[in-house]
Amino acid sequence: MGFADQRFNVNLSILFTELPLLERPAAAAAAGFTAVELWWPWVDSPTPGQSELDALHRAIRDAGVRLTGLNFYAGQLPGPDRGALSVPGEESERFRANIDVAAGFAESLGCTALNALYGNRVDGVDPAEQDALALENLVLAARAADRIGAVLLIEALNQPESPRYPLVSAPAAVGVVDRVNAATGLDNARFLMDLYHLAMNGEDLPQVIERYTAGTGHVQIADSPGRGAPGTGSLPLEDLLDRLGKAGYEGWVGLEYKPGDRPSAEAFDWLPREARAAR
Repeated sequence: MGFADQRFNVNLSILFTELPLLERPAAAAAAGFTAVELWWPWVDSPTPGQSELDALHRAIRDAGVRLTGLNFYAGQLPGPDRGALSVPGEESERFRANIDVAAGFAESLGCTALNALYGNRVDGVDPAEQDALALENLVLAARAADRIGAVLLIEALNQPESPRYPLVSAPAAVGVVDRVNAATGLDNARFLMDLYHLAMNGEDLPQVIERYTAGTGHVQIADSPGRGAPGTGSLPLEDLLDRLGKAGYEGWVGLEYKPGDRPSAEAFDWLPREARAAR
C-alpha cells in the first residue's frame, strides 16, 4: 500500500490561496487532482448572494473536479475564530442562517460531507451553556445533512494553536459525535480525523486509528511540525494511512497543508501525478 492507494482531495482554503477563489478549482485540476474541499469561502457572510454561489458552482463544475467536503460557516477562518455554533448571540444565529445555504450548495454539487467547527470558549459564558447551544445547533445541522444524504463531520483541533477550542482530543470530538447521534437518531454524525491536529496534541495516532476508524467520516493530513506537505516534518503519514486502510477506512483523505514558500502547484512532489486523480 502507500500514498498511491489513497483517495486524495485538495483543500482549496489552504492550498492555491495565492489565486482568487474562482481560479483555484482549475488550478487543482491542472495539478492532476479530481476532487477538492473547502472551508466556508465567504468568511464575512453566512448567506452570500446567489450570484456568488453560482460563480463558485460554475468554477468547480467547469474545472471538472468534484466537491467532496464543505465547512459550514465558522466565523473568521483563517483568523481568530474556530467555529460559530457554540458562540451565543449573533454568531450562533449566523451559523443557523448558513445551515440551509451550505447544505443547498453542497447538494448542488453532489457533496456529501459537511464539517461543523464547534467554536471557541467565550469569557463569561458557562461552558455548559455553550455545550447545550452547540448540541442544539449540531442537531439542526445533522438534520440538514441528512436531507441531502450527507454526513455531519465534527473535528478535533490542536490545543497549541487553538487554546480556546474545547475539542482538542479524539475522545472529546467523538463524544460530541455520539451525543449528536443520540439526539437525532439519524446516525449521520462522524468524526473528522485530522492527523496533524491529533499529532500536535500528542495523541497516540495508531491507537486513535484502531479505536475510532469505524466512526470516522473523513481524514485530513499535514506533516508535523510545521503543517507542511508530507515529508517536511516527522509524521509517518504513509504508514498511518496504511493503518487506516487496514482498519477499514475507504473515504477521502484531504490535503490540508501549507505549501510553504513556493507556489501550491509545486507542493505535491511527494505524490506521483498518476496517483492524484481519485479512483
